[in-house]
Amino acid sequence: AGVKDDTFNVLDLAEYTKNRPWWRKMFAPSSGSSAEKYNVATQLVIGGVTGWCTGFIFQKVGKLAATAVGGGFFLLQIANHTGYIKVDWNLVQRDVDKAKQQLKFHSSGNKMPPEVKSKVDEVIIFLKKNVVLTGGFAGGFMLGMAS
Repeated sequence: AGVKDDTFNVLDLAEYTKNRPWWRKMFAPSSGSSAEKYNVATQLVIGGVTGWCTGFIFQKVGKLAATAVGGGFFLLQIANHTGYIKVDWNLVQRDVDKAKQQLKFHSSGNKMPPEVKSKVDEVIIFLKKNVVLTGGFAGGFMLGMAS
């Protein structure tokens, strides 16, 4: 009686975007640098504002994290001193020594894994293409950290 016909229309995005330039402008991967899109002043303003916001937030979060870590360490020391908890210092020393050995082992090779190297190369290429934007961001970040 009430048989439902499940048919679907397929949307070919390649064909769809050919007729809609706004779609390409909005969602197409941008291969060029931002220098091709904005003038130097605009790049400096964008970089400076985003850098300042990032620096300001980084400073606030950093203070909060330092307070939390310091407060937690302080509470642990009080709990240890009053006898609520017992710290196995031999175990702590053994773990620290193990971590030191792993750091020495990893740093002696001086070779980056290929996936990390490719990401680092991508970042370097981006920074070279967007020198003005990056400079504005760095300056804004420093101002944000100072304020």
